[in-house]
Amino acid sequence: MSSIFDKIIDRRGSGSNKWESYNADVLPLWVADMDFAVPKDIENELVARVKHGVFGYALGEAPTLLDEICERTDRLYNWKVLPEEIVFFPGLTSALNAICRAFGKYGDGVVVQPPIYYPFLTAIKNQGRQIRHAPLKRKDKHECVSYEIDFGVLERAITTRTNLFLLCNPHNPIGKLYSTKVLERIAEFCERNDLIICSDEIHCELLLDQKRHHRPTATLSPKIAARCITLMAPSKTFNLAGLSCGYAIIQNPALMEQVRKATAGIIPNVNVMGFAGAIAAYRYGTEWLNELLPYLSSNRDHVIQYLSEYMPSIRTTRPEATYLMWLDCTDSSIPGNPHEFFLKEAKVALNDGVMFGPGGQGFVRLNIACPRATLSEALQRMHSALDTL
Repeated sequence: MSSIFDKIIDRRGSGSNKWESYNADVLPLWVADMDFAVPKDIENELVARVKHGVFGYALGEAPTLLDEICERTDRLYNWKVLPEEIVFFPGLTSALNAICRAFGKYGDGVVVQPPIYYPFLTAIKNQGRQIRHAPLKRKDKHECVSYEIDFGVLERAITTRTNLFLLCNPHNPIGKLYSTKVLERIAEFCERNDLIICSDEIHCELLLDQKRHHRPTATLSPKIAARCITLMAPSKTFNLAGLSCGYAIIQNPALMEQVRKATAGIIPNVNVMGFAGAIAAYRYGTEWLNELLPYLSSNRDHVIQYLSEYMPSIRTTRPEATYLMWLDCTDSSIPGNPHEFFLKEAKVALNDGVMFGPGGQGFVRLNIACPRATLSEALQRMHSALDTL
């Protein structure tokens, strides 16, 4: 049965970073945006905003969107958030940099769990902080690649100059969704070591299994909320990344003041189109999202089955959330870097695992948020390239 997500949209010539960073003969399955059109209601709202014809500075606080966010967090997570506990960012990469800047001093440590979304690492370096690696432990289950937190390694990553923990949940690139039990252990660890928690939860609505439920870290207890900064956005969920609208929920006024001080005069406000798109997504996007998630789940399962049948030397994660898969090419016969190999020999662009820190060598990240025909062609090209070896 056909789906609205089967439609192939030509993105070349649209200024797309994903599609125009490589030659026209390359299939790009790298940058974390989707090759799907946004819901029609979102498009209509954006068109209506364009027809207004005036694009001056937006209100920094966007009261309508603040109300939508508060309603949504209450409905999805039973989490009571007040408008004054929300601060907007033109993207979560800028938020990561601001938070690294806000807490601690030059040379202080920031804990991360690689392999990790690479802007985590660059944000720490940009702000003159020291990366404290606490690598996730490989623990494969059945045929798929799997990871878990090694709490002993986490403890050893702490020094007297460590004050911030960057958590990614759901985790990019491995697609892991942490359970309440695991989050409670993380929270206890952060309390005991007096760490601020910055919890990047931007993929929290992209849940690929119906039984799964996301638990925001800050909802564990008021004590944890007081040391937690939660990053969210409609961008990944509704494919609005180019409109540059994200936000942080900070329920401790002292932490909010530090973040605002760190961003003053440096981080610009969100633009009027970003606000308009976010409001429309939260108001009108639910039905579209309910159709999207089974499609992404089916794409995930297709990749797992295809690799098992045609490229068994390459193993993958089975993401519980996100639309990203983490492929282990270390047992294949690929000479050198698999990212470079697939780009040159298969004309398929993936993310180089090396960028994600320790544990990323020999891996690539695959974006499955594309029509099935595009995904299948990419897999077939990769298979053909491996066959030449």
